[in-house]
Amino acid sequence: MHEVPKRFRIFCERYPDITAAYENLAAEGRRSGPLGAKGQALARLGVAVGAQIEGAVRSQARKALDAGLTPDEIRHAIMISLTTIGYPRMMAALTWSEDIIGKMDDSL
Repeated sequence: MHEVPKRFRIFCERYPDITAAYENLAAEGRRSGPLGAKGQALARLGVAVGAQIEGAVRSQARKALDAGLTPDEIRHAIMISLTTIGYPRMMAALTWSEDIIGKMDDSL
């Protein structure tokens, strides 16, 4: 499992009831449909990329790795957003994710 940011850990310690409610809601959402862990991770990553929320892209990239996706699968999921959100936004999301999944390969 990849380490979550310190700010998030502090929030969870200060507000355990809110954290528990949030985690329960997230768990119920995961159980409510047919998607497996990898499909759910890709869906959440796609939403974060489309919403252009830097912290969410980083978080979902970390969670995607934890779900068993490879760095190349994460990169691919972000790259196919190009025709929907445009080149600059796709590149921003790819850049944010690289801080989590590692340096870009020369092959890209």
